Amino acid sequence: MQAVTHSGKFHADDVLAWALLQHFSDEDYTLIRTRDPEVMKKGDLVFDVGGEYDPANQRFDHHQNEYQGPLSSAGMVLLWLYEKKMITESLFKRLQKTIVSYVDDVDNGRTETIKGVPCFSRMVDALNHGAQRLEEFDIQFHKAALMAKMIIEGIASEEKEIQETTTILLKAMSFAVSEKRSYIELPRYLPWQPTYFANGGKDHPTAFILFPTMHKTWQVLAIPPQESSFGQKVSFPLAWAGLRDEEFSKVTGEASIFCHKNRFIAVFHSREAALNSLRKFNLL
Repeated sequence: MQAVTHSGKFHADDVLAWALLQHFSDEDYTLIRTRDPEVMKKGDLVFDVGGEYDPANQRFDHHQNEYQGPLSSAGMVLLWLYEKKMITESLFKRLQKTIVSYVDDVDNGRTETIKGVPCFSRMVDALNHGAQRLEEFDIQFHKAALMAKMIIEGIASEEKEIQETTTILLKAMSFAVSEKRSYIELPRYLPWQPTYFANGGKDHPTAFILFPTMHKTWQVLAIPPQESSFGQKVSFPLAWAGLRDEEFSKVTGEASIFCHKNRFIAVFHSREAALNSLRKFNLL
């Protein structure tokens, strides 16, 4: 199957559209970058060029006067992938929110990038520099598409983690309430905040998250009062702030490793050391 887009200088939307197709499409496309209308006509899928938006025939351009919608080629391709059931609704929304809608807005002039502030659109544009011939732009395009594909893979992995987290965390929240615990214990680190606060976390009686780390230690997090806040419902003791190793262990009386000076992270050598330290300071 042949996919076609324009040759020469590229932008974030065509790069992202191609990366989305590579990662999610059921078809194995070969990309041709050209300005030749005859090649475009023969293409199985054409994006960001061709003057036509016709998803049924796999045409995804947004530059023509006939199209007055908000999407760039990236948004068009993402919507088509969703409507073809190649991605789930939750992943569709996450991709929109995380990267695609921003690229749509920048490419259609609704949002301006800020000089000196790195963003996906500026990173893609930077890869155009140094290219002088069409062949050189092709090489740089595929470098940019590889970067975009890696970002998409990360977002897809995040979505999978959040779906797994929802199942685990809701059970753990319920268990903490039934056992009258002030902490939630997880089997490993999970991106817990979105699920926690979407399910009454602000008023939930728990104040700490406890889990084993990949370094074979145990970490305790002080839960913030709201998502992404740097505050804590209950802070670790002032006596722990900024301490490490022996100095920290002397204060807790347990095998302790580190407490952040802002008192929202504490690390211990074992689960027992973590729970005993919290218990001794009346935090459980």
